[in-house]
Amino acid sequence: MERLLTAATLLIGLAPASHAQTGPLDGLWRPLPGRSLRSSSADANWRDGNGDARAIEPGQTLTLGELTGPGIIQHLWFTVASDDPHYPRNLTLRIYWDGAVAPAVQTPLGDFFGVGHGLSDVTLNSLPVHISSDGRALNCYWPMPFRRQARVTVTNDSPVHRTNALFWYLDWQQVRSLPEDTRYFHAQYRQESPAAAGDYLILDAEGEGHYVGVVYSVQNSMPGWFGEGDDRFYIDGEAEPSLRGTGTEDYFCDAWGFREFNGPYYGVSLWEGYDAGDRGTVYRWHIPDPVHFARSLRFTIEHKGSYVNEQGEFTSHFQERPDYLSSCAFWYQVPPAKRFPPLPPAAERIPPQNAVV
Repeated sequence: MERLLTAATLLIGLAPASHAQTGPLDGLWRPLPGRSLRSSSADANWRDGNGDARAIEPGQTLTLGELTGPGIIQHLWFTVASDDPHYPRNLTLRIYWDGAVAPAVQTPLGDFFGVGHGLSDVTLNSLPVHISSDGRALNCYWPMPFRRQARVTVTNDSPVHRTNALFWYLDWQQVRSLPEDTRYFHAQYRQESPAAAGDYLILDAEGEGHYVGVVYSVQNSMPGWFGEGDDRFYIDGEAEPSLRGTGTEDYFCDAWGFREFNGPYYGVSLWEGYDAGDRGTVYRWHIPDPVHFARSLRFTIEHKGSYVNEQGEFTSHFQERPDYLSSCAFWYQVPPAKRFPPLPPAAERIPPQNAVV
């Protein structure tokens, strides 16, 4: 929270220069333009009712809010009650801007909030997203501006499990206008299960914008260290990447492997180890250092590390591994964005070693 307001200003440039702030408390005495509003799961009988959640049947889509702009979504909060052991992967969050048919945000709920693998018992404390109460409370503070309209939905993609209760807050500010150069928030989930030959693709964006972070999850297909692969950012169609890294944990601001910890801009929300089947999730937020692009951005990462053959013999410390990879990339851009491919079905979002029969 320490630099939340400053980060929001950096990302979308909404604060006027005369109201520049050096900290989140400095401007609280000033009047804010616009009107504070909320769409929530609160009981329509707000005086006496307590039915403050909604169920979602298998295959059903629930609309959480249809907002009339101009406005800025400032905060999202969710908590879920479900018998589905993998509901964070099977509940899909989508956000549509200005009446668009295609979503600008399309990702499983858990990955959006910084935890992969369909897990629900992880705690995370970073600047734009927080998970508390042993995974029960999900909070997002990414600022999301829109000019005309915003629609937020959650779909239960499980073919068998009912979401018994979804509680939510969608807090937003309706404003008079937005700057002409406002860029819209986007988030996209991808996976390769297992990883194919060649670099893993995290983001392939077209248009003008800036990349602000990623949640990256790996499940080991074999023993050993997966993270010798380098990050590569190809900006505006270049053949040689302008930004080249030195290793997976180095890109995620760590060193010499991973250990669980939370930081405002980077961290490891899950780390189980180096055995086959072990899982890890890491995150990196480019809030003080966004990656800008004028026409396009292609961000890939190698999936190389220790390799063990079918006989259980160690053969290399730097070879492509067929691990189970997934990611959620975050960026702002001038619309329209490149349309996302459909998400894989729920049955394909959990690697086989972790499947529940």
